[in-house]
Amino acid sequence: MTFIKITEQPSLYDNLEDKSISELLADINREDRKVALAVEKAIPQIEKLVSLIIPRMQQGGRIFYMGAGTSGRLGVLDASEIPPTFGMPNTLVTGLIAGGDTALRNPVEKAEDNMEAGWRDLQACNINEKDTVIGIAASGTTPYVIGALREARKSGILTASISSNPDSPVAQEADIPIEMIVGPEFVTGSSRMKSGTGQKMILNMITTTAMIKLGRVKGNRMVNMQLSNSKLVDRGTRMVSEELGLGYEQANRLLLLHGSVKKAVDAYREENK
Repeated sequence: MTFIKITEQPSLYDNLEDKSISELLADINREDRKVALAVEKAIPQIEKLVSLIIPRMQQGGRIFYMGAGTSGRLGVLDASEIPPTFGMPNTLVTGLIAGGDTALRNPVEKAEDNMEAGWRDLQACNINEKDTVIGIAASGTTPYVIGALREARKSGILTASISSNPDSPVAQEADIPIEMIVGPEFVTGSSRMKSGTGQKMILNMITTTAMIKLGRVKGNRMVNMQLSNSKLVDRGTRMVSEELGLGYEQANRLLLLHGSVKKAVDAYREENK
């Protein structure tokens, strides 16, 4: 059976250079509307993955994203947001990209074609059976990702994949294949568009849900966020003020003393039992 890449199929639109700016924007938006519906169909697989990740994390397990190009950059992006948003260590979720950090800004020739490099990158991070490896590849054929998933799975590590083509080679290497079928891209083969948007949505869903279930959110608030700028200090101060019924200045002093909304609230309540 021949594997067909929907991601490489011709765009539903043609003669793009002849369209007006308004037409181009409207057509791109029309295609983007399909992404959320494609992600919605994948929720059962995403739920299965998150349900398995949470107990692993409770035992000290980590998440590793593996990808090349756009897919790799999106993995690094999601991973980099976990410490400031949820106050977790930067080793909890790690994004690995073919070609290393250089590839975040510049293409690294043939880096994604190396079948062994991904597993070497994971071994350098002391990968173990409590961890989870999530391969991200719109095409579903990236050797860097396939090789990493194959070796991780052989080692008894939970594996998942995120791809935009059904029954792809990368899905065959994963315990939990997540297939988000968004159809041909607006610019033929440009998977930085719909596929990238869908990947970002799924990564957000995985880590946000996991962090909520690990107790890093209270109500609907980021009570463990890092106070890395004045906007976040102000937000945190208002959260402490509202939670404890304190004035802004007192809440601000309490927040800066303890370093997070949760710690400030817990300390105040302990002292005022």
